[in-house]
Amino acid sequence: MAIIKPSIPKGTRDFSASEMVKRNHIFNTISSVFKKFGYQEIQTPTMENLTTLTGKYGDEGDKLIFKVLNSGDFLSNIPEEKLTGRNSQQLISDICEKALRYDLTVPFARYVVMHRNEISFPFKRFQIQPVWRADRPQKGRYREFYQCDADVVGSESLINEAEFVLIYHEALSKLGLKDFTIKINNRKILSGIAEIIGKPELIIDMTVAIDKLDKIGFEGVTKELIERGFTDADIETLKPIIALKGSNEEKLNSLRSVLAVSETGLKGISEIETIFSYLARLSILNTQYSILNVELDITLARGLNYYTGAIFEVKTNEVAMGSIGGGGRYDDLTGMFGLSNLTGVGISFGADRIYDVLEELNLFPESATESTKVLISNFDAEAEKYALPVLQQIRNAGISAEIYPSSAKLKKQMAYADDKSIPYVILIGSDEMESGLLTLKNMKNGEQQKVSVEEIIALLGG
Repeated sequence: MAIIKPSIPKGTRDFSASEMVKRNHIFNTISSVFKKFGYQEIQTPTMENLTTLTGKYGDEGDKLIFKVLNSGDFLSNIPEEKLTGRNSQQLISDICEKALRYDLTVPFARYVVMHRNEISFPFKRFQIQPVWRADRPQKGRYREFYQCDADVVGSESLINEAEFVLIYHEALSKLGLKDFTIKINNRKILSGIAEIIGKPELIIDMTVAIDKLDKIGFEGVTKELIERGFTDADIETLKPIIALKGSNEEKLNSLRSVLAVSETGLKGISEIETIFSYLARLSILNTQYSILNVELDITLARGLNYYTGAIFEVKTNEVAMGSIGGGGRYDDLTGMFGLSNLTGVGISFGADRIYDVLEELNLFPESATESTKVLISNFDAEAEKYALPVLQQIRNAGISAEIYPSSAKLKKQMAYADDKSIPYVILIGSDEMESGLLTLKNMKNGEQQKVSVEEIIALLGG
């Protein structure tokens, strides 16, 4: 039998025990902030019906959905002419009924519709689960990654948007990030821009192109806009809008002048101003329009089709990395599943990118690198017998502890503690068993002291 070299699919990763401790530090920090703001946790299946997902993310998004082949002989009932045509796109609906979820928002909308008689509105939920995208793997971009989402449906209040700014600010600050920007825009402003150009029917084409500004620059955006049906005159009108500079207040004043004839655009401006007003009352404003870490960015488009109002994106300025969070308001997303006129708004944290940022900046606390607080040595059968009740007593006090599972030399046991970043080791020899005072060794500074079990528990935080 041939030996197969073990491997994993590109864009996926294994996570070691030490990495999981750090990842859980991120998840626990974010979820604690979600709970603080009144959000409750739910989970949805890894797989959704393909029809649930398609048509919700735009053509480019649909191409990145991982399809799941039907079970059994999925080709047996396919007409011969379809098979000989060798067109995989035409076969998808016949051979794939399910898909891996692309994000957590559309499955959430499906969940709301299916459980609408069991939940109270407004419904505030958070969800921390993996999603999959058939994208090209690169630094900070994976095919399997976790999202940490919070959404509220059934409320038109822009207080929700303001609180999402606070959630981003509090969670990222708790994780140790100091220099980050929360970008905000409104899809109605972008729709207004499309209106004054005279191309309202091309709003999606415009937002998809503008959303790539950071990646391909203005020349690249210009080329794509031309390909999507915009003229040189349209681009000349767009250019000064996209290039808007100045404070948030100055940008809003400029936009109000530019969009004076667009009712939709002015409504978007009004919504942004309302969000800023709520933030002022929530006391994180420096001046009327200058908010800590918050920037009005007209080029922010968020290429997903379902956004209809305020949109968000978060970037760290300390590491070269793409966005580490994003979201926005979506009106009537549940309408696609038969429940109309239910507005919603939500945000997401990119946990995997946040992990990479914290790792590069060395921001994980020491407590996020340890799983066991204390290791009890094991030198022989007699010491083992003495140690087991001690082990249980320490665990009963809520301290994570373990015993070296078999008798071994001290050097080997110390190396085990070092490898696992265990900060303390209890040494139990004949003197310790006789006196009842155990040797507690601090692995960081090498200091040792003779103490009772009760004193160990007090010292280690029991």
